[in-house]
Amino acid sequence: MGACAPEFSHFSTEVGGWGPHESRITNHASRPLLEWPTASMASSPPTSAAPGVRAKIPRAMLPALILLALSAFLNFVDRGNLSIAAPMLQDELGLSPGRLGTLFSSFFWTYASFQLVSGWLVDRFDASWVIAAGFLLWSAATAATGLVHTVALLLVLRLLLGMGESVAYPSYSSILARHYPESQRGFANSIIITGFYAGPAFGLFFGGILMGRYGWRPFFIILGLASFAWLFPWLHWMPRGQSSRAGKAPVAPSVFQILRVPSVWGTFASLFFLNYLQYFFITWLPFYLVRGRHFPMNRMAVIAGGSYFSCAVTAAICGRLSDWWIRRGVSPTLVRKAFTSGGMAGAAIFAFAAVLTGPGFSTAAVILTTSFLGMSSSNVWAITQALAGPQAAGRWTGLQNFVGNFAGIVAPNVTGLVLDHTGSFFWPFAITAVMCLLGAASWIFLIGPVTQVEWAVGQE
Repeated sequence: MGACAPEFSHFSTEVGGWGPHESRITNHASRPLLEWPTASMASSPPTSAAPGVRAKIPRAMLPALILLALSAFLNFVDRGNLSIAAPMLQDELGLSPGRLGTLFSSFFWTYASFQLVSGWLVDRFDASWVIAAGFLLWSAATAATGLVHTVALLLVLRLLLGMGESVAYPSYSSILARHYPESQRGFANSIIITGFYAGPAFGLFFGGILMGRYGWRPFFIILGLASFAWLFPWLHWMPRGQSSRAGKAPVAPSVFQILRVPSVWGTFASLFFLNYLQYFFITWLPFYLVRGRHFPMNRMAVIAGGSYFSCAVTAAICGRLSDWWIRRGVSPTLVRKAFTSGGMAGAAIFAFAAVLTGPGFSTAAVILTTSFLGMSSSNVWAITQALAGPQAAGRWTGLQNFVGNFAGIVAPNVTGLVLDHTGSFFWPFAITAVMCLLGAASWIFLIGPVTQVEWAVGQE
């Protein structure tokens, strides 16, 4: 669901290939405050604009960017629509909160595990075709969900949905790293992130209203069938091959080379904590509002949809603002980390407030929590793309999403189990707030300078 610092002084490692290339560690003089040990970095990516110069996204790439945002929109509608139907599923199938949590998390079993495959695919083949194939699979799984009547078949289709959607983030990162300049990636990423969060806003609002009136099955069938229409304009406007800016396609570093970069582990941890917040809300917010706060489906739809609309708007604004800040000459490290860590810290405060206050302020706290989620998300993948560069963007993103999306397995299950034992939402919200604070610290202290790793690629 990328991609917002101060800097620590120490040493950096130049990561070479395996075999004839040796890893080298070089001591350096002290650097500005808060620069963590990291792999040797290129002084500035070739696509960066000089301070004050506004690099523009090529006009020919705008239709593709809009279609990527639309695919992100449909991606999150499809993955989040089961949570909207949760109260109905509980009544229809007699599910406990614990079993609901298992059903919610099943999507992430394949979504997380297939990130490694998807990252390899987008670095090995044309990412535009990879995302088209994944889109076809996840749209079919969504439509078929409305036809099943057993928990077992529902589980199978959620697993297929996760497989199809696993190609999304690696494909986005590969396409953006190869075809968009660094000084515009914050904006380009924020447009895609806006699509992601507009998905739950639409799904929760209209899905909640339509399911309340017509039931949950028609919504799944119509949504899945309508999604197929996206493929036709994508096949016409999708970027093909390598950008003229990038020249000859570089050889991707191996997984083991990427894992030897200290900052990669920081991006893994940071995404896990952000995703814990994100997936806790996507999977349990409708249930919390209906069963925890006793709101009717229509009011739930307005609150939940409004919260993600606020999240989408905030992500778009912060993505544009981060690029403007960088063009003013401020370090990308400071800018990107300020948004990611600041967003998580704000989300921690209001997530805790949401469960401690009365219904009126609790509604505002939920909306503010998702707004800060949008602030943090706006720069998540810009950090990854800057560190990895075109050579490793797809593979690094796949690895990062593989680890980060275990939060999608943990958050729904932990919440369901805690609810089974306590019958209260206090502890699920408190745990989520702690995860947000850990995420804020991870962005600052576990990730080094946000500049491209200088890969020395040998034979794999």
